[in-house]
Amino acid sequence: MYELEKVPDTNVLLLTAKGKITDDDYEDVLIPALDSTLEKYDKVRILVHFGEDYEGIEGDAVWDDTKVGLKHFTHFEKCAVVSDVMWLRRSIKAFGFLIPGEVKLFYNEELTAATDWVKQ
Repeated sequence: MYELEKVPDTNVLLLTAKGKITDDDYEDVLIPALDSTLEKYDKVRILVHFGEDYEGIEGDAVWDDTKVGLKHFTHFEKCAVVSDVMWLRRSIKAFGFLIPGEVKLFYNEELTAATDWVKQ
């Protein structure tokens, strides 16, 4: 599941991935948060934290992630990914450059620095 924290009066979304991420997490949490933020701002800043409680992502959610990325391709100003999961870190390193905004990787121990970076 995704837990969402919106930073009031900003374009910053903070997501924490816990357990298994499903398509419902995109439809019920991420997409509405993106849409409401983009009604007020041209760009969004997002932090996604894949901590120790993260157990993976279901196939339908991967497809939802792809659709969100394509729909909002130019709407990301900053994207911080916080994780110690090596396959995830490798994927971000391999494909993060394709996102027009700034993408930065952090380890779980750097969560505070990642939060500060995405808010600046």
